[in-house]
Amino acid sequence: MSIDRRGFVKGAAASAALTLAGISAVGCAPSSGGDSAVDTSINGTFEGVGVGMQGDIKVSMKVENGSITAVDIVESKETPHVAEVALERIPAQIVEHQSLSVDTVTGATLCSMGIMTAAAEAAEAAGLDVSSLKENVVTSQPGPDEEWDADVLVVGGGGAGWSAAITAAQTGAKVTLIEKGSVFGGNTMMAGAAFNAVDDDAQNLMILSAAQKATLDGYLALDPADESLHFADFPEWEEVLLELQSDISAFYAEHAGKTVGVDMPGFDTVALHMWHIYVGGLRQMQDGTWIVSNIDLARTLAENALGTFTWMDDQGLECVYGDKATEGLYTVLGAMWPRTHTFLAGKPRIDALRAAADACGVESYTETAGKEILVEGGKVVGMKALKADGTNVTIHVAKGVVLACGGYCANPAMVKKYDAYWGDDLSDTTLTTNLGTNEGDGIVMAQDIGAAVVGLEVAQMMPSSSPTKGTMTDGVWGDASEQIWIDGEGRRFVDEYAERDVLAKASLKLEDGIFYILYAGVADENGVVHGAELEGTAPTGSIKDLVDSKQVWYGETLAELCSASAEPAAGAKPSFTEETLRGTIEAYNRYFDQQKDDDFGKEVISGRVDIDGIESTPGVGFVVSPRRASLHHTMGGVVIDSEARVLDGSGVAIEGLFAAGEVTGGIHAGNRLGGNAIADIFTFGQIAGRGAASA
Repeated sequence: MSIDRRGFVKGAAASAALTLAGISAVGCAPSSGGDSAVDTSINGTFEGVGVGMQGDIKVSMKVENGSITAVDIVESKETPHVAEVALERIPAQIVEHQSLSVDTVTGATLCSMGIMTAAAEAAEAAGLDVSSLKENVVTSQPGPDEEWDADVLVVGGGGAGWSAAITAAQTGAKVTLIEKGSVFGGNTMMAGAAFNAVDDDAQNLMILSAAQKATLDGYLALDPADESLHFADFPEWEEVLLELQSDISAFYAEHAGKTVGVDMPGFDTVALHMWHIYVGGLRQMQDGTWIVSNIDLARTLAENALGTFTWMDDQGLECVYGDKATEGLYTVLGAMWPRTHTFLAGKPRIDALRAAADACGVESYTETAGKEILVEGGKVVGMKALKADGTNVTIHVAKGVVLACGGYCANPAMVKKYDAYWGDDLSDTTLTTNLGTNEGDGIVMAQDIGAAVVGLEVAQMMPSSSPTKGTMTDGVWGDASEQIWIDGEGRRFVDEYAERDVLAKASLKLEDGIFYILYAGVADENGVVHGAELEGTAPTGSIKDLVDSKQVWYGETLAELCSASAEPAAGAKPSFTEETLRGTIEAYNRYFDQQKDDDFGKEVISGRVDIDGIESTPGVGFVVSPRRASLHHTMGGVVIDSEARVLDGSGVAIEGLFAAGEVTGGIHAGNRLGGNAIADIFTFGQIAGRGAASA
């Protein structure tokens, strides 16, 4: 038998060891299944189906002499690295305690319930006493109170938390990291691999397009006296515009005689990144007030992002930058410029971080939630925490605490409570892309000891989410510059290169808030797409799997595509016609050819669709994915300075308390640029870790 640091039982020893882990039956029925006599004549293997987060979960239940002896997962669409604990623990507990009412797993509640529902269906098929099995309620029992000691405590096991923990430990500090969920990773594990950073070496490998130069020319022409720039209210940002204009002029002088689209290299500077943070986040609230990024935090992010990225590469995250970015940089949705880098994605990303943390001695625990920040004499000295089984833990720190426990998009009621931007587009039940653990705990704990907050009145919605799940799954799309967004009739309705809130607001005006992304493959070196293979893999997953699960439509011709869309996908049923789709694509192709979008002003245009070539080539075609906006990122949180110190209401740093990532506010203002979140959490995670280790 072995119990890992996450607190759950591994492998074949699971059944025998669950009671040692603090789990007991507390219902009126014994673990054999209740007061009803067991029908020992029941033998065999039976199946049942339940619904999890990502779809159906099928289980196989083996019954011997009326007792459940095995529950196996036969089929599951759950994200393995999110649901791994539930997929292992729930079946083991059902067998151990002959119960269909066991504790759900933190962060995988829907999966847990889906397994129990499937098991109940299998038990019913077997003829077992399902009511008695459900009445046999099993719940965890707390162990004795515990006390831990560390130099630095990091709260949260996502990117910000791991970067803080690793950085602090690399200075020699004794570091403990706790995570509320049953697995490490948080939203960092679920996020794409988009990292924005100013990277001159990578830009030199690229060619500046005519559309990009037109954008830069527009920046050169901006007049600081223009009221729409709001420098009267935010004068500190004028210097950034002047710096940017100087950068552009110097770039043009350096490359005089070169031609856009031919031999003029790509362009980016810290000032341009900052300018995009400013204009991308400058937003007016419903009461007429404006919200803007903190210039010091914005500069800290823009100046340090590339250095952060190279540090991440040193930690095994396989970062692509500089002269390694031979295929160039790209533009993730809402990024506003091709400065987006890529690196290791998904669970391997978290595995690499854990390995780096283990190598420098970080102690880490899941299913341990921070509950109260401890303060003595005005200094943060530790935290009270609670294990999933109810065990109380007091963690004493000699140096500092880093809050890195995420935002609150999984708490739509909290988002709605503070909202001053979206209005009726939000409700207490709005879907989210986030894991269920992002409920704002860290923000509330910090407020309880006097921390100031900023920006809670606005959250970001991810426009391209699943209409039925809210997740960034079950769809197919490419680079923002290549995307074509259409309404239910097949017509474009927005500049696909715009900021995410602009995209979300435009889409929410459509019927049921649903729009559609047209995908025809990844653009070649000339910006042309030549079709998507049904059996192939798009940047977001297997096309055939999505077609088979009725999440998207596919057709080798536009006529076939329209015919396929007559059947609902992801709960949506548009009214496309071949004529309308063809006209929409042909218009987009004209804008690509002239590098000017006459309809919506898309600044960077790629993805010319070779309609004739696709329709005449067997095995390739078009994909359309239905999408709807859901909650994605909370811009507000605790106030920090550029050293990641948490500030109180008077602007004074709270001694010993640091924060990084989505638990903080002030960086992104009213709208976060796509690709800035990962850059933010790792950059400020490092800063917070260094600060806490030296507190």
